[in-house]
Amino acid sequence: MLVPTYCTDFSAPMDVASGEYFQTYVIPLNTAFSIAFSTCCWFYELAIGSSGSWSVVSRISTFLRPDGYINTSPIGVTLPILYKEINKQHVHVVQMSDFDGTDLLRCRWSTKSTPTINQYDECGDMCNGVAGANLIPGNCTIVFQLSTANWYAGVAIQIEDFFNNAALLANTPMSSVPFQFLFYGYAAPTGCSTPPAIIGDRPNRACIGVMPYDNITEYVTIEVYCPGKSIVEYVSSVPVGMRKSAILNPSPNIYRIVLSWIPIPDQNGPQGVCIGAVDNTNLQSNQWCITFLVGYKSPDVIRPTIVQGSASPIGTIFQNHTVFSIQTSISVNRPTRNDTFIYFYNASGGNTLVRKYDCGWQPEVTYTGFTIVIRFPVAPWTPGHFFYVTMDSGVASGTEFCGPESAPMYDKTFWVFNIWNPAVSSTTTTTTTPFTTVTVTTKPTSTTSINTLLTTTGIVVTTTSPVTTTATTSTTAVSTTALPTTAGSTTTGATTESTVAVMYPKDFELACLQPIAIMNAIMLGAMMPIQGLAMYAAFTKLSNKFRAASIQARVRHQQRMKRIMRK
Repeated sequence: MLVPTYCTDFSAPMDVASGEYFQTYVIPLNTAFSIAFSTCCWFYELAIGSSGSWSVVSRISTFLRPDGYINTSPIGVTLPILYKEINKQHVHVVQMSDFDGTDLLRCRWSTKSTPTINQYDECGDMCNGVAGANLIPGNCTIVFQLSTANWYAGVAIQIEDFFNNAALLANTPMSSVPFQFLFYGYAAPTGCSTPPAIIGDRPNRACIGVMPYDNITEYVTIEVYCPGKSIVEYVSSVPVGMRKSAILNPSPNIYRIVLSWIPIPDQNGPQGVCIGAVDNTNLQSNQWCITFLVGYKSPDVIRPTIVQGSASPIGTIFQNHTVFSIQTSISVNRPTRNDTFIYFYNASGGNTLVRKYDCGWQPEVTYTGFTIVIRFPVAPWTPGHFFYVTMDSGVASGTEFCGPESAPMYDKTFWVFNIWNPAVSSTTTTTTTPFTTVTVTTKPTSTTSINTLLTTTGIVVTTTSPVTTTATTSTTAVSTTALPTTAGSTTTGATTESTVAVMYPKDFELACLQPIAIMNAIMLGAMMPIQGLAMYAAFTKLSNKFRAASIQARVRHQQRMKRIMRK
């Protein structure tokens, strides 16, 4: 296998380049072996392993898993070089995932000793390259501290997948994938030392479903927090064929990089993208990594367009409404990341946030098939106000691999509703009298108030309290001659109550139960005799056809006819 790669990323100021190479090989079933790239030499400025040899080893197996399938190896995503301040504790997470969603993933330090599944030196002279670092195997988190400025520390780990807990306890992984990268230490800068941060558009560790030949465009948004600082460079690791724009500066302290890509069928499966932004004082942001899952579609949250459509409720609803739901294009699960929120804003109250729920863990948000349901413990709505709903990236996550995520939705017109205000719905009669006497009489009003605007609930609210009506009499005088005016008496008619029949699907179902039961009984009574006659005729015919006496009679008849014909 050739070792030259396609160059996908480079930075001249930072003197770093990276790339990838992929090729398909046919390997027979029931084969297991390790493949290594081992030679010399590392560069001099390496804290452990300076000018020493390197070794990278991977385990490949085509033996069938206990569930009868060929195993898929796990993958990891990280930047090749990460810049960290010395004498300060840092936490770095290697994003790992596996297409076999039920596998248990663990990472461990690579080792020179051979009692591992690879049976080979896995890290050369760079083993344990970060002195004093602690590795948490379950989520592949490294807690570490660098001590020497302008020097590198090497990380060599293996990511392994286990079929179940018994295999984990027995330490029998199905595959082993190497992962090696570098930390670079720098001294604390003078003045403002807050590093830049990648703030969107997609969150870190997002998973995005795409299809081959889709035209993909994603935006990396970066913010700087120190006066006089700007983004001048970035370190990245992207798939073959992905293009990156120059660094854009659309607004003060905000920078943007545009990623463009058309995946091909050979890239089917997970493709990782990682970026770290660097400012003009060489401070680097934390890495930002996402995964494109080629060959799978991300779910879409369906835009509400009609009453009782993809979302409920829309239009005018009552103040005590607490259950909301919206549908998606495919079956969805709860997102795998916390801090994935769905927001409810009060548009009439200055776009203030009313509630937000973390879809990653909060029980108020549930997922069932193609539907997301949000339940409020207490209705927080203000009568007469308009509200809208927005969603972070990944509120809806697919069921495959890393869970392809829905796109973020921050359009204020995407899902809107308003709260019925009963005070506005009361009837008031006002009459202005011109130059003569007039009597104003209020008309009877119903004690059942129905909002005439669009509503998804259709619930009738009825009150037994008397309705108060107000009659106002005013006079207008001519400027030249004052004429006498008198106000007539005001009378209030008797209150009456009327109802509006609203039938829901459940009401229709209940109303139809008895007629359907009656029709079923009638049809059953009518069909039973017919069915009995048909079965009697069928069994009689079969009995006559296959009864031994009948068969013998037919044979004798045929023989008799043959004798007659011969005569």
